[in-house]
Amino acid sequence: MKRYVILSPANPLRGGIASSSERLAQEIREQGHEVEIVSFKKQYPDLLFPGKTQLTTDPAPKDIRIHSWIHAYNPFNWGKVAQSIAALKPDVLIVRYWIPFMGPSLGAICKGVKQRTNARVVCLADNLIPHEETPLDTALTKRFLKHIDAMVVMSKSVGYDLRKFSQTIPYTYVAHPIYDNYGPKTDRSSALKRLGLDASRRYILFFGFIRAYKGLDLLIDAFEKLQDAQVELVVAGEFYSDEQAYKSDVAKRGLQKQIHFFSEYIPNDEVADFFAAADIVAQPYRSATQSGISQLAYHFEKPMLVTNVGGLPEIVDHNKSGYVVEVDADSVATALQDFFENNRLNEMTAATIDAKSRFSWAALFEALNQGD
Repeated sequence: MKRYVILSPANPLRGGIASSSERLAQEIREQGHEVEIVSFKKQYPDLLFPGKTQLTTDPAPKDIRIHSWIHAYNPFNWGKVAQSIAALKPDVLIVRYWIPFMGPSLGAICKGVKQRTNARVVCLADNLIPHEETPLDTALTKRFLKHIDAMVVMSKSVGYDLRKFSQTIPYTYVAHPIYDNYGPKTDRSSALKRLGLDASRRYILFFGFIRAYKGLDLLIDAFEKLQDAQVELVVAGEFYSDEQAYKSDVAKRGLQKQIHFFSEYIPNDEVADFFAAADIVAQPYRSATQSGISQLAYHFEKPMLVTNVGGLPEIVDHNKSGYVVEVDADSVATALQDFFENNRLNEMTAATIDAKSRFSWAALFEALNQGD
């Protein structure tokens, strides 16, 4: 039996990284090991955070100890956190890396743990180069990478990015596991009723935090080109970019009745309703590494439309479990038209069910332990 510490956001912080780290901790326990999560008490300054709150009202996962110790932008805190982690005597320290802003704090903590213990430090990298870059990103990531022993990437593009920084850090690729911690599938008619949506319509779902790189504007363009009165668009998630600009665009197009905005963070216990309502999940991203939304779609057995960027084509089998299209509204519209006009729902749903076994938490756990 080994002792693991995961350095990552976790409850009461919200978001996909927190949720997936909690699920990883559950897998480590199921594999017969001890695990604790060390999270943040301060993650972003309020002025830099684009959302309404960094906290969730969802309950904490059962049987997982979470310590909210890290102050991401207070250097006087980092040595104390390293000392506290060292006192837990980890055999393996798993550190999530998703944005260079966290590089100084995470790097200093990893360095301090390595100085005090024999722990192996493995980075689970969501991104090395962010979708919305700043001039300091390269320097901050380089500094962080000095303090890890190995890396696991969940898209091949992140592995390629690593080689821009280091030729010597070993890494393993494993696809992002399925998000199976959002409850079971739910009944479509009941879900539509709870959401106030018309059961006679068919729905495209755009789900998750809304940022410019995720291409909601492309999807709105494509949706207008469909001109199918039976198909409507559901946009569910908190805006991290200008909400009013999107809604004004929809109004100018006269699509207010066909595009439904649920402009709030979606709590865990409501996620299933949105996927139950959807016929297809659209991710028209301009840039990407991997996406947790795809893994939610697989969990709820929904076909997907993704763009040919980053690791998204690694996840979706084109014309089987969904579509891989170019980053333009015409390509998105053509795929959606094919899906609805040719009634591809049943065959693509069957393909998503067949493909689910590719994405396991056990495989991620194994990858994190390679090289021991």
